[in-house]
Amino acid sequence: MNATKPIADRAILLSAAGYFDEKSDEVIPSPCISVCRMSEDRSHCLGCLRTIPEIRAWAQADSAERLAIWARLAQRAGIPFPP
Repeated sequence: MNATKPIADRAILLSAAGYFDEKSDEVIPSPCISVCRMSEDRSHCLGCLRTIPEIRAWAQADSAERLAIWARLAQRAGIPFPP
């Protein structure tokens, strides 16, 4: 299975629900898919593709920063954002 498929599927689901719509006032959900393992070089999580600084920043991030994090991890996954 492609390692990026679960995060791509989550992005598609959240996009369809309107979470990435700039007019939405909903809190943007975490990209976490409960596969919390760092890559061998510790550059990012193998599940959600976020870096350690992005994971740490998530709880305090506003909507704009959360969208930016999603955009960066989508780029890492090679998927369009928003999907």
